[in-house]
Amino acid sequence: MSTPANDTFLRALRREPTDYTPIWLMRQAGRYLPEYNATRKRAGSFLALCKTPELACEVTLQPLARYPLDAAILFSDILTVPDAMGLGLYFAEGEGPKFERPVRDEAAVRKLAVPDPSAGLRYVTDAVRTIRGALADRVPLIGFSGSPWTLACYMVEGGGSDDFRQVKTMLYRRPDLVSRILDVNVDAVAAYLNAQIEAGAQALMIFDSWGGVLADGAYQRFSLEPMRRVVAALKRERGEPVIVFTKGGGPWLEDIAGIGCDAIGVDWTVNLGRARARIGDRCALQGNLDPMVLMAEPEQVRVEAVKVLDDFGDPGPGAGHVFNLGHGISQFTPPDSVAALVEAVHAHSRRVRRRDASASSL
Repeated sequence: MSTPANDTFLRALRREPTDYTPIWLMRQAGRYLPEYNATRKRAGSFLALCKTPELACEVTLQPLARYPLDAAILFSDILTVPDAMGLGLYFAEGEGPKFERPVRDEAAVRKLAVPDPSAGLRYVTDAVRTIRGALADRVPLIGFSGSPWTLACYMVEGGGSDDFRQVKTMLYRRPDLVSRILDVNVDAVAAYLNAQIEAGAQALMIFDSWGGVLADGAYQRFSLEPMRRVVAALKRERGEPVIVFTKGGGPWLEDIAGIGCDAIGVDWTVNLGRARARIGDRCALQGNLDPMVLMAEPEQVRVEAVKVLDDFGDPGPGAGHVFNLGHGISQFTPPDSVAALVEAVHAHSRRVRRRDASASSL
């Protein structure tokens, strides 16, 4: 498979030298862009947008047409996997994702089965192939999945939650049932990500959006260990790097670094310099600007971006940094703020590398 013309993102994940710090944004294709909203309206619904490969490709490429980002990420949703299990995913206006048939009892748990990616998830792999063709190897394409635990949260709760009462009650009362759900999800996520690799994804990200709601000990058992099993099951014959992002995962960075991933995504509560000191040269780091910084004026955005870069410092030999937000971009973000952010990250990181190179040559 050919190497992208701009492979800075992949080299940073492999902790190889780069001329500057690469940047992409979680949810970079989304509602903050007027062109996305126009395409979504044309699609008729969010699910129709996800399930139409040509439209998914269109919105994946939209932010790249506006900004010199260093990677594209497949436009899809983390709940495609449980939807393919037959749980009946739908989106209620103003309420987010819901499942018609949440997994709340032993009978429902026993019915769960790993979906065939070539059947119920074919639209995703078709989108990956379509996007790769449209990108024409300009930048790498990231594939992704929700983590086994995060998917379990939605499957048991039936949607989003403020307190995760249903899934945590099951976890403490019937840990065997949660373990069964996670076993199915591990196999499903691994098969799904492997299908994306086969279709052309050049890097992968596991979104553990709700790992941070777990207690210490429970996190390692119910979130981290399933992700370790997923990473171990991936068929990365071309060395496709894997990023693991646990929102609220700051207390467990050392644990995450030990599961075989190439990079750890961190949220905005973590100082990148201290995170780098904790994990050493085991992994690259991705992050971690507070998404709300993008509500400020462009000059203020530039200042905050520089702070993040300076917290990490010059990557140097054996380290890697991919700039990102500490979570997904807000739908209310002014597009001009994103332009200011991308420019600041590229410009400042280039200056730092030139300065350090000049100092080392003296």
